[in-house]
Amino acid sequence: MAIPTFVDQATLHLAAGRGGNGVASVKREKFKPLGGPDGGNGGQGGSIILQVDTSVTTLVDYHHSPKRRAENGGQGAGDHKNGGNGKDLVLTVPDGTLVKDADGHVLADLVGHGTTLVVAQGGRGGLGNAALASSKRKAPGFALLGEPGDELVVRLELKVVADIGLVGFPSAGKSSLIAAISRARPKIADYPFTTLIPNLGVVTAGETTFVVADVPGLIEGAAEGRGLGHDFLRHIERCSALVHVIDTASIEPGRNPLDDLDVIEGELARYGGLEDRPRLVALNKVDVPDGQDIADMVVEELRGRGLRVFEVSAASGAGLRELTFAMAEIVEASREAAPAAEAERIVLRPRPVDGGDDFTVVATDEGWRVRGTKPERWVRQTDFSNEEAVGFLADRLNRLGVELKLAKMGAQEGDAVLIGPDDNSVVFDFKPSIEAGAEMLGRRGEDERFREDRPARDRRRDIAEAMETKSEEEARADVARRLDEERRTKGPNRSSGSSGVGPMAYEIGSKDDPDWDGSDD
Repeated sequence: MAIPTFVDQATLHLAAGRGGNGVASVKREKFKPLGGPDGGNGGQGGSIILQVDTSVTTLVDYHHSPKRRAENGGQGAGDHKNGGNGKDLVLTVPDGTLVKDADGHVLADLVGHGTTLVVAQGGRGGLGNAALASSKRKAPGFALLGEPGDELVVRLELKVVADIGLVGFPSAGKSSLIAAISRARPKIADYPFTTLIPNLGVVTAGETTFVVADVPGLIEGAAEGRGLGHDFLRHIERCSALVHVIDTASIEPGRNPLDDLDVIEGELARYGGLEDRPRLVALNKVDVPDGQDIADMVVEELRGRGLRVFEVSAASGAGLRELTFAMAEIVEASREAAPAAEAERIVLRPRPVDGGDDFTVVATDEGWRVRGTKPERWVRQTDFSNEEAVGFLADRLNRLGVELKLAKMGAQEGDAVLIGPDDNSVVFDFKPSIEAGAEMLGRRGEDERFREDRPARDRRRDIAEAMETKSEEEARADVARRLDEERRTKGPNRSSGSSGVGPMAYEIGSKDDPDWDGSDD
């Protein structure tokens, strides 16, 4: 199987590095029993960057190795040690590379040496428990997970950056012309379609240096896919001018310079986008007697169309100096009119699905779907094996207003709530009775709000129900003592979770105090 040396299209499967996880750690040192949280943050995942390098002329490396992955970020450690950042993966591409997504939408046009594109952003590192500590949550027993990096498929298309583009039928002498006016040495032979890839040559005319490229294989119907021209027409889109190379010594029956010009112009018109390019005409092979005669017959008619015509011979060098200086004149005028090109750094920032950092709630057949940049990022960062981490997520979602929005839209307790992409959502049961905001004291890594056995809560609810039927002489404390006496008489109340052995011990003014007038949780 032949191995291509020139590749101008490639599809890449990219995966940026995942962010490192944060760590939940507590300072442990002799004679310092209350050292506090000291878990470090995870490192950032490595990004994938496309960078223009003018020494690279083909995409052949990505044709053979289309899958590329950046380095993951390191995990944090105790003693406030942060994980190392993953190394960015830099992929060099030729000047003039067009980057498209899997659907064909243009992401960036990379022109100019050193221009870079952050095509896949590395994931953020998770925060350690030291960074999560606050006045209410002094010793978090959890840390945040690192976020996955971007994964996407991109298509690279090379459009050669040249100042002058040579167009014409096969064997018109385009490769010979480039070899005659530059040091390029393309393959030249006396059969059609000798040239299979665009050839570039650097030409100097006076004080102007410019690049000339030819488009191989243009024939009638090339814009619709005939021949090879449809594969390479894109390479002349960046050219300042086009030069029609016309064979005046063709031995094919029915061919003449005027018809050849009309056919090629018709293909350029069907391809589109090249109408504003200046045209030059090079009547090639005038060193052949019949070629000179045919050139003399058509030169005036071509000039009558408003075209600048040059009678040249790539073999003898006749007329080449005049042609190259005419090219240089057009290139110089184009460069003066164009703004100065500077290398730039482009970062892809995908638009959020909801258009901002807030969120949306939509009722679906599967349940209530919550979409938004923040909720989806917080879910990715949560360690669902840790109750306290899940409680922290509930706090964040509640502060954002997700629970209130669900309630206003008619969500009932037990309804499914989905957060995340359609193909990989995290499903919750809606439970508005779980209050969020204040820290719930308990063992590290646990959250009492997620436990069904909560005697204090159940006792307060029983007292609230009994208050509706109390006598005028009874206070809240009297109702509580009456309920405690009933429990001692009847035994344990399994529905309430009370032990039935007497009133529960409580601190005056706390939530367990029967006289506490706070809201039910």
